[in-house]
Amino acid sequence: MSNIPAELRFAESHEWARLEADGTVTVGISDHAQEALGDVVFVELPEIGKVFAAGDVAGVVESVKAASDI
Repeated sequence: MSNIPAELRFAESHEWARLEADGTVTVGISDHAQEALGDVVFVELPEIGKVFAAGDVAGVVESVKAASDI
């Protein structure tokens, strides 16, 4: 049985997105991606209010194992 909330939409690249009531979108990475990355050592986030188009890189996560665009 899955514990994935119904409101999350996943990409094949292990990111997820959730549309909020105010029209903004919250994004994150899947449990699988978190486990694959291991200990996170750096996160680069965009400025608050920045607008992105589908497919844009919105941030970077670096770990002891790898670096990944979000």
